[in-house]
Amino acid sequence: MFIERLWRSVKYEDVYLKSYSDGQSLFAGLETYFQFYNTQRPHQHLARLTPAEVYFQLKEKHLLEKVQNITRT
Repeated sequence: MFIERLWRSVKYEDVYLKSYSDGQSLFAGLETYFQFYNTQRPHQHLARLTPAEVYFQLKEKHLLEKVQNITRT
């Protein structure tokens, strides 16, 4: 279901609006869109956070837990 939502967003927020003329411009446009999608666009399913915010929070939490486990032993 996640992938379906992602591609719906890609189509309606980028591809249909920009009508790319060739594969090269499509590739560049999608690269820009995915950068926006992951770092600036809040997601309802992620409590209005961006995927990057969630990823880095989880990564930081995981690293903190690792350090805490090392210091306990």
